[in-house]
Amino acid sequence: MMSRLLAVFNARNKEFWRDRSSLAWNFAFPFLLVFGFYFIFGQGMPMFKVGVIGEQDAYISRPAFMQLSHIQFVPYDELETALNRARRHQIDLVLDLDRQLYWVNEESRNGYVAERLLVNADPDFNRRVVQGEPIRYVDWVLPGIIGMNIMFSSLFGVGYAIVRYRKNGVLKRLKATPLSAFEFVSAQILSRLLTVMLVASIIYFGSHWALSTLMLGNPFSLLLTLFVGALAMISLGLAVASRSRSEELTGGLMNMATWPMMGLSQVWFSLEGAPPTVQSIANALPLTHLVSAAREITTEGATLMQVSDHLLVLAGMTALFLTIAALLFNWDSDHR
Repeated sequence: MMSRLLAVFNARNKEFWRDRSSLAWNFAFPFLLVFGFYFIFGQGMPMFKVGVIGEQDAYISRPAFMQLSHIQFVPYDELETALNRARRHQIDLVLDLDRQLYWVNEESRNGYVAERLLVNADPDFNRRVVQGEPIRYVDWVLPGIIGMNIMFSSLFGVGYAIVRYRKNGVLKRLKATPLSAFEFVSAQILSRLLTVMLVASIIYFGSHWALSTLMLGNPFSLLLTLFVGALAMISLGLAVASRSRSEELTGGLMNMATWPMMGLSQVWFSLEGAPPTVQSIANALPLTHLVSAAREITTEGATLMQVSDHLLVLAGMTALFLTIAALLFNWDSDHR
């Protein structure tokens, strides 16, 4: 028995070490994660977040308050945008440098402490007050969780199924039937869309019923946004799995697609005030636009017109991924 066990053990080890794509991925991916998160969060999270109006303009000197450590200063072009963030407790203070004014939400605990620091450092700033109930973390994170579920269900549900069909010869047998590649891919898309939208609807409406989560916009707008986002994710899954018959390689490619989106698409935390390079990378990811549009609808009451920029980007990504999938799709193997 031991000899048989060792024979299978050695065979599996050789199979792993000879699979160069899987081997490289197992070594490279953890390093990519470590260095990526070090680059993004190497300086730690700030204790306070302060919106600043007028920082882009030329002025003589920065206030002493802006020299303090452990405070993140986020520039805003429009005062009303910053005030809305303060009303929802998403930032702790708003500073207008040109007029030497500041706004604080008196119901914010962080705002209370940040105001004490400001008054002590720059007593010449004049006080203004905004009011608004805080957005609970569950209200803020729910669109991210739904988007994350759509991402995993779409990519792995479609990608692995097609690779498994190709590896087991199912696609090769289907090729001998009157079924066209377009009909096969369309059926995969429609099937996964039905599943994804059903699960997303249950998660949202179940959470809304049980936890009274926030919904300031139109639920139909939210469902349409989720639909467009799911279509983009499914298309990405088709593009990744359009040619490979290796489940290990496909798994690595899926992880390469999903993990950056998990970290940079604001599923768990906001990237507001992050380095421009990080924000540019995040804006190139479909999950970022899906989560941002859904979050704006639920927590800010945005209409479809107001999130149309996100929807257009998702529609463009869908067209791009479907084109790639159509050009690369193969019934048989990696090489034909």
